[in-house]
Amino acid sequence: MPFGRDDKMHTILADSFTASLTKLTNDEQKQVKLTAFDLQTDPDRPGLQMHRIDASKDPNFWSVRVNRDIRIIVHKTGDSVMLAYVNHHDDAYKWAERRRIETHPRTGALQIVEVRERIEEIALRPEPPRQVELPFQVTPQPTASDLPLFARLSSEDALSIGVPADWVPDVLEASEDRFFTLANHLPQEAAEALLDYAATGVLKKPAPVDTAPVAHPDAQRRFRILEGHEELAAALDQPFEKWAVFLHPSQRSLVERNYPGPMRVVGSAGTGKTVVALHRVARILQRDSSARVLLTTFSEPLAKALTRKLTVLLGDGSALLDRVTISSFEQAALELHALMTGRQPYLIGREKLRGLLREVAEAASQKGYTPQFLLSEWEHVIDAWQIDSAEAYSTVPRMGRKNRLGAKQRDELWAIFSEVRKLVRSKALMTAADLFTSVTDHFNRRDDKPYTHVLVDEAQDLGVAELRFLRSIVPARPDALFFAGDIGQRIFQQPISWKGLGVDIRGRSFTLKVNYRTSHQIRKLADGLLPDNVRDVDGEEDERKGTVSVFDGVDPVIVIAPTEEDEVTSAAAFLASLVEAGVSPSEIGIFCRSNDEIARAAKVAEAAGLQTVSSLQNSQPADAVLIGTMHLAKGLEFRAVVIVACDEGVLPLRTRIADVADEFELDEVVATERQLLYVAATRARDYLFISAVAPGSEFLEDLVAHPNGQTKPVLL
Repeated sequence: MPFGRDDKMHTILADSFTASLTKLTNDEQKQVKLTAFDLQTDPDRPGLQMHRIDASKDPNFWSVRVNRDIRIIVHKTGDSVMLAYVNHHDDAYKWAERRRIETHPRTGALQIVEVRERIEEIALRPEPPRQVELPFQVTPQPTASDLPLFARLSSEDALSIGVPADWVPDVLEASEDRFFTLANHLPQEAAEALLDYAATGVLKKPAPVDTAPVAHPDAQRRFRILEGHEELAAALDQPFEKWAVFLHPSQRSLVERNYPGPMRVVGSAGTGKTVVALHRVARILQRDSSARVLLTTFSEPLAKALTRKLTVLLGDGSALLDRVTISSFEQAALELHALMTGRQPYLIGREKLRGLLREVAEAASQKGYTPQFLLSEWEHVIDAWQIDSAEAYSTVPRMGRKNRLGAKQRDELWAIFSEVRKLVRSKALMTAADLFTSVTDHFNRRDDKPYTHVLVDEAQDLGVAELRFLRSIVPARPDALFFAGDIGQRIFQQPISWKGLGVDIRGRSFTLKVNYRTSHQIRKLADGLLPDNVRDVDGEEDERKGTVSVFDGVDPVIVIAPTEEDEVTSAAAFLASLVEAGVSPSEIGIFCRSNDEIARAAKVAEAAGLQTVSSLQNSQPADAVLIGTMHLAKGLEFRAVVIVACDEGVLPLRTRIADVADEFELDEVVATERQLLYVAATRARDYLFISAVAPGSEFLEDLVAHPNGQTKPVLL
């Protein structure tokens, strides 16, 4: 029955409500939101036409009339009303009849539980997504074992991780093939713990939490207590962005904790590192009215994407946005330099530098050093560390570079590099590292800093000068620096010691393990490109083993074609089948290694009858696929990704190999090329297609041969 009003009345929003709301038409959504606002204002209002759902096992489920056909399902208790679900009348009632909301007896978390006896027999495999029909045969995934996957667990083990009591027998009897379907019916924390156990063999039981059921960390991933119309409006205005409303407990702890120094969040692609960074920005702005925040990353396109996401999180027009700057590393330095000097610097390009190095070396009759070596030594040692004297060059640590230089060689080389530096400065030009150093020196001399906090996304691509720059523009406060990145996605910079540059994150580096973006099959395939553990120069380790995806999918397709024409035909067939299966062109990305292969990628789209766009400066048209290099893919997400032209000599790129100066740099180039393919592949949520002309890149052999991978190449 309806309950009385009191001062403790509050509205709770469930993620099942926002998910169901997105499936309604725009007009229906508007009506639902108006009714939700009325419900929040006065849940006992007679005009709401509330009716108890008598057929439900949970006596607290009620329906609220929106219009002749739409019903909101609410869950009412003595001090709260929860927006639980919304749909057309019959479907809304069926949802409520098959569920109950209760506190788990072991974990203490509030859960939405499906009533086991009301669920039809679970199918062996879920329907969506299905592999698209292709004009060639794809090797099927090996048959999974029929043996129980969790035979070694007890009923108490299952209960300890949040499995509802009436689902425990199903879990203990589930085979590998059956489990992913079963997982869709379990609370998320239980499914994740079981997935982790299947991957590692270790059952991680949560520690007891002394808190209200709705405030339990696991409950907060699906429920949010709302304060007033403004919070409800903000949550319902962006129902597609679940990450903006609900957080995984591991993410929330990293957002809210205070640290005694710089911290870093790492994890493989799709684990929510950017989400943590965005929520931490919001937390800083909301708690500190004097905060001036820089949210930065390696490129302007990705900075624009961060701007869009932060606007979603804070709300369009929020005054908090006025106190945050979002830009690339270089753009942030350019703007500060302009404030310092009143003018914009002119930066010299890489090819111009290559030419200057060659000309100076020839003029000095120094023919013993190749142009590749000179450019590499300049970029990774001289310019990176801002070497300004022969003495400094003689002592700089040439980290990892295997060609040792004697005193005479360094003197000869410094004569070249010092002359190049004079020429650059005589033309009133700067390198990017010069720019960062100029700003760094300026703010190192000043107590007043332009920002109170700097948060970095894609932090694995920070170089020496960039890291020094970021450290200089914030005060020496414990929470001033926050980094999010994936060591395995480093594609621009050589590894460096952060500790040696004054940014010590030891003991404050945390790894996220739950992948929300990429299906189980795509993640396993992509993981074949990288080692199980990746360690940085300071010894901090990103332990990739044990990362789990929260949803199942279909096997990726790898095609090795005899000719480019055959590759285009197969890739176009894959694209056409995706669109026919209901995937919007705007949910598809087509990528290749470099601009030299763009025309080949464009032929694929043309053969599939699809329009293309090459930039996301504005929103992507619904009828066009994004086409570009693998570097463009970084930071983006798609339902389907097609990667073409992964040929021998293209991946790794022959011209990069030709620029290698020594054995160490060769290893680094190959590693970053491998990581570039990993970045592109993990942009895909449901469907992944990778193709090459025979014999194909050596990386494709690694993909299909990796023990975690199951996909086999299609040989046309």
